[in-house]
Amino acid sequence: MDDSSLQIRFLAAQAIAREAGQLMRTRFEQRDEVLKLAFKGPQDYLTATDAEVERLIAARLAQSFPEDAFFGEEGGGRFAESVWIVDPIDGTADFARGVAYFCVSIAFVHAGRTEIAAVYDPMADELFAACRGHGASLDGRPMRVSPIAAMQRAIVELGWSPRAPFERYLEVATRLNAMGAGVKRRGSGALGLAYVAAGRQDAYCELHINAWDAAAAVLLIEEAGGWTNDFLTPECLASGNRVIGCTPALREPLLAAMAA
Repeated sequence: MDDSSLQIRFLAAQAIAREAGQLMRTRFEQRDEVLKLAFKGPQDYLTATDAEVERLIAARLAQSFPEDAFFGEEGGGRFAESVWIVDPIDGTADFARGVAYFCVSIAFVHAGRTEIAAVYDPMADELFAACRGHGASLDGRPMRVSPIAAMQRAIVELGWSPRAPFERYLEVATRLNAMGAGVKRRGSGALGLAYVAAGRQDAYCELHINAWDAAAAVLLIEEAGGWTNDFLTPECLASGNRVIGCTPALREPLLAAMAA
């Protein structure tokens, strides 16, 4: 795909992410009147807003790029050489509970590789964006990963989901603690990875995360000068993968911490 086509999609992804985010914010602020909460599985929240936001994004992308495939967390879709992979609300549990920590994640994937990323936090009004080969930005300003090179000075966010045994999560947390890292956990993998790209924390890792949660954010880290594992494999599209995103110097200790 030529660069001009990517740039058009890049601009569209950012605009659509902002529009979707404003819908999310409106529904969040109206949550006492409109929130309908369900569960897809243990600790796996679903709100009516997830589907509403995904429909908006899918419609906008179909209008602009009818030749591209679409796959969303809630409604599914299809994969093709050119596909948009979307998480309408990453951090649904916080959204549902009235905690202002969630985002929309939009990735454009071509030939198995993420080429465009837009992660928008509507409550902070922050847009994290990247186009492969053109760097990463936060609200239009270039962003870089932190310069931290020692685990004893690092802040590592360790995500967890019930799709991985809790005992494994504890093992990784114990190893990170023994290495001297400060370990934290919040409720959005996409924002956690975006924060690594912005230098707000030094690493994010999770034993299992779905493609739609991290397909965009891993590109943010790569374009911000960081390192990520080979996340978006063909198997990941179907069933998820582990994810590691960090400053380059923390690669080896994090691989050791995440080892089986």
